[in-house]
This record gives sequence, structure tokens and C-alpha cells, in this order.
Amino acid sequence: MPELRIAGTAYPIQAILFDKDGTLLDFIHTWGNWSERLLARFYQRLEEKGLLPPSLDSETLWGTRRGPRGDIIGYDRNGPLAMGTIDDLLTVLAWQGYRSGLSWAESKVLAEDCRKYADEQLQVTKPVKTLPGVIPFLEQCRNSGIVLAVVTADETAMAHNHLDWLGIRGYFSACIGTDQVNRGKPYPDMVELACEKLSIDCSQAAIIGDTNGDMRMARSAGAALAVGIAESDAAGIRLLPDADYVISSYSELEIWEGEQ
Repeated sequence: MPELRIAGTAYPIQAILFDKDGTLLDFIHTWGNWSERLLARFYQRLEEKGLLPPSLDSETLWGTRRGPRGDIIGYDRNGPLAMGTIDDLLTVLAWQGYRSGLSWAESKVLAEDCRKYADEQLQVTKPVKTLPGVIPFLEQCRNSGIVLAVVTADETAMAHNHLDWLGIRGYFSACIGTDQVNRGKPYPDMVELACEKLSIDCSQAAIIGDTNGDMRMARSAGAALAVGIAESDAAGIRLLPDADYVISSYSELEIWEGEQ
């Protein structure tokens, strides 16, 4: 059986399940762009209706971090944008419309309309890029016979788009979006469904993700290993307390074919 080696320890596994955003693709490059377009459109529409938007920005609403020039440079790994579903984010946004004077029904419709606008802009610009080391690691996995899947809080159709834009969809035997299960992260449902599709037991899979929701999902599913990825190990250990290991780069992982 192939082995995933990390920090000198080998784990026999048959599959690796990856979160998508912040794990395979650069989170801010994609979702920072999307969230800014969504929020700007929403506030523009409120102003067109003669309503004053709440004095909140994406840092407060979504859990993003801005640099000195006002551009998004980071995100709260335990915040709404990182861990929430699209429906969660639209609910947060609809609440802002309600606070500004819209009815709850009007605000929900406006939030969904602005989401469609942000999605359309994303389709045009395709702002995606893989994290460093992703493709070489996927190649190692494929060459060793480890099967791969994606388990994401994003919706399946959008996840497929992102994987296609990155040119890596062919590496994955399954892609499970939050719309395919009753309960999203941190519940085990996505891992269980992915492993069912891969015809393996959850205990034979390792999970790699960038939020503690991913780590808790792995633990609740009885996965072999929960690996967190963060810009620095020190920050990751604090933010991902349920991880078995925290890495800052895919270069810290090795795939071995194991004993014959």
C-alpha cells in the first residue's frame, strides 16, 4: 500500500481528500476577488435605492485582512469566507440589507442577484492559481496509485469550474461539494460520501485542508490523518488545533510506494 510520509512518520493510505480553496488554489487570489465584487455590487444597489449601507467592509463581514494599501492580503481561517458555504455568506450579506432598511425578502433577493453578478465576473476573469507544489504532489500521488478527491464547502459546479481553470480536474476521481450532502464541514458527510465513491473506508484516507473545520471533519469521519496547510507552521498550529500535522508547503510531504 502507498505511504504518505510526514515529519519522519509513514502512514499507509489509499486516498487523499483535499479541500479546494486555500489548499489546492490560492484562496485570496480567487475569493478575495469574488467577495470584493459581491460586496461592492451589493452596496452600490443599496445606494441606488436611497439606502445607506452599513459601515462594514469585507474585513468585518467575511474575515479578510487588508494591507496598508487596502488590498486583501490574508483571511481568517476560522471566519465566514474561509469556512462558510455560499448560502452562509449570502445570509450574512442579506442581514446587512435588512439593517439598511430592506425587508428580509428584498434583501435575500438582492444578495442572490449580486452573487450571480460576482459569479459572472469570475467566469470572465478566471482568477485562479495553484498553491506552490500542488501539481508535483498530485503527480506523485497519481504515480503511486493513491486515488484523489476534493471535498469543498463550495458548490460542486463552481468547484468543477475552478479545477478546470487550474487544469487539474483530471487528477481527481471524485469532487464533493457542500450541495451533495445534508451537512457540510465540520461534519463527516463529505468525507464519507467521497470515500463511498472511491470504494474505500474513511480510515484509509488522509485529509488535507487549510481550516480547522477541515481537521474536525477528518476526525469526525475517522480519517487516517488530518494535515493542515498554513503559511507558517507556528500560525497553523494555533489556528488548526485539531490537525495531526501542520505544514507550510507540499514539499514537506512525500509519497512512497510502500513495501511490496
